[in-house]
Amino acid sequence: MSCSIARACFVPSPSPPPPLLTINLNGSLSLHHITSNTGGGCGGSGAEDPEHNTMIPNVSASGYKWRLVIAYDGTHYAGWQYQQSPPTIQCIVENALTRATKLERKDLHLVGASRTDAGVHAWGQVAHFVTPFNYDSLENIHAALNGLLPSDIRVREISPAVPEFHARFSAISKVYHYKIYDDPIMDPFQRRYAYHSTYKLNIALMREAASYFIGKHDFSAFVNTSHNDRVPDPVKTIFRFDVIEMVTVKAQNELSLMGALLQLEVEGSGFLYRQVRNMVALLLQIGKEAIPPDIVPMILSSRDRKELAKYALSAAPHGLCLVTIRYKEEHLRLPPDCPKTSFGRHHTISKCKLPFY
Repeated sequence: MSCSIARACFVPSPSPPPPLLTINLNGSLSLHHITSNTGGGCGGSGAEDPEHNTMIPNVSASGYKWRLVIAYDGTHYAGWQYQQSPPTIQCIVENALTRATKLERKDLHLVGASRTDAGVHAWGQVAHFVTPFNYDSLENIHAALNGLLPSDIRVREISPAVPEFHARFSAISKVYHYKIYDDPIMDPFQRRYAYHSTYKLNIALMREAASYFIGKHDFSAFVNTSHNDRVPDPVKTIFRFDVIEMVTVKAQNELSLMGALLQLEVEGSGFLYRQVRNMVALLLQIGKEAIPPDIVPMILSSRDRKELAKYALSAAPHGLCLVTIRYKEEHLRLPPDCPKTSFGRHHTISKCKLPFY
């Protein structure tokens, strides 16, 4: 069963809110009187009251907003978007959040930046959620979440977010990597994260073809139909599309710049459903020298998915990884009176505990 993602709604309250009860990490309770509501988030620089011309706290009835950076191996999951069976990344993360915060799923309003497909991995997925209470420190909740999550999903970072931040709509670009192992024999250590090509690929032709994608184009020919989404704007901007030969181990203590591993790096303002995998699939056909590079602008101009289907099907999902999401700088500022960003913590040993004989 597929469920839609709930969105946090931040609206001004027509009357002063009741006192806010804050649960501290040590279990103590703090009572805060808030004079007005003007937005969601954690603290904030405040908003100007037009009637009294005074600064008022930027805390909303929806509470405090938090940003997560999440990494996951997507091998065993049916993508990001929430569904219980088969399990998805969002479902697993929400289960951990409900246990760690003691809140219901409907109160968390968890929203992900990118709805990665089944089998696709991520190093830099971003999500946000809200709580009705503040935290003195984020290290404990961070450790709790990773303790509850399976080993193939990790919260890399948790930070307070300003009311304006939205994991999906504040993004200005996304970076995906697609790995290809170009060798007759597949490296067993790469099998989950790289597509195996047994054809010797022509890298120069692939680079030429990739350059045609750069710029603002209508990518209607490179989108698959999605049964659970509205019709998106097909016009997207590709900022860069690089084909890189990775440094690999050629022999013991010897590195090779001309290894079998290729990494296709693409950054764009946004991507349509399976757009990246469809672009990669066409580059693979061009790399095999089955079709020429200048077929890319021809397919783009057709704006017809059936035209692409004549030459290539979607590339396998396991080679794809969401690496980075870039945001508007003003939406990444940290609000005042909130805990510091948590990147995890190391354990320390205060003294030697080995017995002396």
